[in-house]
Amino acid sequence: MTAQASRSYHHGDLRNALIVAAAEIIEDSGSVNFAMADAARRAGVSTAAPYRHFRDKDALLEAVTQLAFLGLGEAAREAVAGQSRGSIEAIIALGRTYIDYVTGKAAFYDLMWGDLGTRATAAENFDENASGFFQLVRAVEAYLDAQGLEGTDAHTLSLQLWALVHGISAIAMSGKLEHFQPDANLHGLMESATRRMLGGLASAG
Repeated sequence: MTAQASRSYHHGDLRNALIVAAAEIIEDSGSVNFAMADAARRAGVSTAAPYRHFRDKDALLEAVTQLAFLGLGEAAREAVAGQSRGSIEAIIALGRTYIDYVTGKAAFYDLMWGDLGTRATAAENFDENASGFFQLVRAVEAYLDAQGLEGTDAHTLSLQLWALVHGISAIAMSGKLEHFQPDANLHGLMESATRRMLGGLASAG
């Protein structure tokens, strides 16, 4: 049993202990191919215990997926904490963080962006404002205000920027990027494209 899972369970929070245990199994193995009993053993509880909180493995994975999105949101908050509000550097910092988080947690990619991810983010108990995307929206809104670009829709622009970093991350994880550009730098690609995109808006404005 890991120290993190143990701490959660000993504080009486069996549900969170099982979520953490399942997430650690996925991160360690790089796969979601585990049984509910494996998560129970990792958390140090009986094999029947998970069913007090989760009807089946998919329900447990949905909770793990929510945790992954919340982790992305926390990383995004830390990324902008040291940046000037309204700066392009804040948006670029979020791009770097997204690329690093997604590529660094590749085992969770299919969970976050597959059917379970859709269910997890649509659940009533999920706070959308805690996810990384809405950190980006707020940074873009601040940038647009600072540039006097009131006529630009922040949400649409945020989706475009997200598509950029998500695409770079997905291509990198596919292992195909080196075939097209062997010396590609993920952060460099993101930063140059972001500056061109936002610079073009400022010029047009």
